[in-house]
Amino acid sequence: MEALVIRLSQLDSAAEGAIRVVMFYDTLMRRRVDLPVLARASAGLAECVAGIRLHSTGRAVRFAPDGSAASTPPPPPSSTAPITLDEEEIGTVWLERPGATGPLDDMVLERLSIAVAAAVERYGPARTTMADPALVELVVSSDSEEAARARALRLLGFAAGAPVRVVAVRSHLPLDRVGALLCPARPVKAAPLGDVGVILAASVDPAGLPAGVRAGIGAAESPDRSWCEARTALRFASVREPVVRYEELGALALLAEIPQGASRANADVAAIARLAGNPEDLETLDAYCATGSLRRAADLLHLHHSSVARRLELIGKTLGLELTEPTGLLRARLALTAQRLLDG
Repeated sequence: MEALVIRLSQLDSAAEGAIRVVMFYDTLMRRRVDLPVLARASAGLAECVAGIRLHSTGRAVRFAPDGSAASTPPPPPSSTAPITLDEEEIGTVWLERPGATGPLDDMVLERLSIAVAAAVERYGPARTTMADPALVELVVSSDSEEAARARALRLLGFAAGAPVRVVAVRSHLPLDRVGALLCPARPVKAAPLGDVGVILAASVDPAGLPAGVRAGIGAAESPDRSWCEARTALRFASVREPVVRYEELGALALLAEIPQGASRANADVAAIARLAGNPEDLETLDAYCATGSLRRAADLLHLHHSSVARRLELIGKTLGLELTEPTGLLRARLALTAQRLLDG
């Protein structure tokens, strides 16, 4: 390897140099070297500090041209390239060359990124988030045999017997990004199943999810039952409550089992449907049902409580309910939730 680096550093022809760079990294890949060796060899080849960072770990591997680990704080890189695996960017490689970039720097980084992706794929489960939808479906399908489900989980990178959380997602963001935000520590896998995204994760932390993402989180230990729960919980998600845990729904989950025809035929639900034509009234009722308090609803809506009181009085007359009474408030809450389930 050292002899090849020396020969490459003496090349005059850019074309010949590019070919030898390809040969250099082909040799490293055949030898199945790890990331530190790739960074060290690249630094010797480029005659400047070379670095590798994977998004999954956040740790940088940097080596100087003499083969020692670079310990000084990294300056801005002179050139960078993404590491891509299964069409997902999983990290970055870079060179820290003082002054102008070298004529072969782009070629070195291109081949280094390919070699790193191959090494990541080889040494343990691939660190990409997006997964084969067929494998994910095998995990969450109620028709799968347990042996097939366990094998699919192993292929996806989950240890045997380890807990797996199942999340149903609707998002304008790519699923791989949502998965990384839900489970930064990994492992996490995501795939689209129909019009809903499914995320399998070792643990779930929805606190980092950006606005616009709605998620339902299953509670059951079995992935197939957890997937059913997650989809049910997703139906209850709203702008005010974008992430819903099935275990926190309690008896409300029973509303999801009511046939849609029966819900639409209910007088309270039909009245809420008519109210939906006035978004301001619907938002007021939603805030009041969510808080159960006139003043807290006014705080949510950034209105004076007397204004909210007048609105609720008119809304109550429209619905035929006395919203200030416990029974009227309960009926409004149930009807509002049932209408939300009908809206999907």
